[in-house]
Amino acid sequence: MSYLLLLPELLLISLALVIVLLGLMISDRSKNLLGYLSAGGLLASIVFILAIKGEGSFFYDAFVVDPLSQIFKLIFAVVSLLAVIASVTYFKGSRNQDEYYALLLLATVGMMVVASANDLVALFVGFELASMATYVLAGFEKRNPASLEAALKYFVIGSLSSALMLFGMSLVYGITGYTSIPGIIEFFTTNPQAATGAINIVAMLFLVAGFAFKMALVPFHMWAPDTYEGSPTVVSALLAAGSKKMGFVAAFKVLVLALVAMRADIQLAFAVLAVVTMTYGNIVAISQRSIKRMLAYSSIAQAGYISLAFVAITPEMSQMAIGGGILLALGHALMKGGAFIAVAVVGYMVLSDNRNVKNTDDLEHFAGLGKRAPITAFAMLVFLLALAGIPPSAGFIGKFVIFYSITVDAVIQASGWMLFIVIVAILNSALSIYYYARVIRYMYVLPPAGERIKEPTPYVVAIVLALIGTIGIGVYPEPFIQMAMDAAKVLGV
Repeated sequence: MSYLLLLPELLLISLALVIVLLGLMISDRSKNLLGYLSAGGLLASIVFILAIKGEGSFFYDAFVVDPLSQIFKLIFAVVSLLAVIASVTYFKGSRNQDEYYALLLLATVGMMVVASANDLVALFVGFELASMATYVLAGFEKRNPASLEAALKYFVIGSLSSALMLFGMSLVYGITGYTSIPGIIEFFTTNPQAATGAINIVAMLFLVAGFAFKMALVPFHMWAPDTYEGSPTVVSALLAAGSKKMGFVAAFKVLVLALVAMRADIQLAFAVLAVVTMTYGNIVAISQRSIKRMLAYSSIAQAGYISLAFVAITPEMSQMAIGGGILLALGHALMKGGAFIAVAVVGYMVLSDNRNVKNTDDLEHFAGLGKRAPITAFAMLVFLLALAGIPPSAGFIGKFVIFYSITVDAVIQASGWMLFIVIVAILNSALSIYYYARVIRYMYVLPPAGERIKEPTPYVVAIVLALIGTIGIGVYPEPFIQMAMDAAKVLGV
């Protein structure tokens, strides 16, 4: 099998090593060039991902390249590209830029490994590579107590989730004697008597808990608000828009395939998690004045919407629901990544006015943003409306496909509880408009707190790219829907 299929990962690994070596040889003043080099490498990686049409498996089938892995690799690479472009301004002048960009690239590689993992061991290695890098990135502002606190909380809770996940994997291995996901499925297919039993339920609970931590589903969400608020804003964009999607692709691979083979009922479990998560996230977001914290709870609510992909039961609707979940994950990466970068622009603006301000993401700093930073304000407006599911946007398309598939499935199954879940999800989307509209009011109704500023070019480029993607998916959704459905077919549900 041609190793050209692994070119995106190999490119980023090589680039990370080159950046570390260059960081030792060039002066601190020249390290800003490393951001442009990282952006170029990620852009090339995206081109390779889009150009790769074949499928293949590597390392004794532990690593696969297929439509499911490719669309999530695309998500991770795009989010990382946005974060790198914004970081050119955010970390300008920092003497540690070489370490920062190398860690970000390695985190991206870890996410890609998770996307392509076809074995529980490979999956765990990918998780840990991405997690170790993002733990450091969350605390990269070493002189900021909030950043250090965010990194510590993220590390402690992330380690706990890894332990739960690993214990669940060990139980599956103990039951089947396989770590290969296809091997696990084959075992339960050929040994149906082994598919029932209390130990299978215990394994499912540990795996669901471990993945739910990564996805920030309630009640496993407690790390997300503090981590997103305290981390450097561009790192928050990477965590909320990219890193969290690792949990979803892992859940699609392991829970949908392996645990369905174990005949474990994951639909009802995820239905409860989704309803509680979206409701809690939206209700708590209403009271937040920190925009980063509001976006964190909004991200928790969005995770609840994406989790609805696990609720449909019939094969036809289940495939459509999973495709909708993948499509919403892609849209959420653009919307949330762009929103956090817009918050970074506001932070830049506030610090330009007063270097002593600590809470640069407070709601009051968004007053009159439409006049002070018109590009950032307009983009933030679009991102917030898209997160609420207003058409034409990526958020609307993703939610529509998921809600439609579950509604049709509810009619087919004559299931009242499934229809109830769709109603709750729609009401939650309507509720989210309240706190999004509050930010919009501050930006366009209230008088500005200062003079108009010149928005830094790297920030503008990153925001505009996210904006184009968010609107583009909403206006011309067909190719993206097809990509998501092709990825869902890989699961064979």
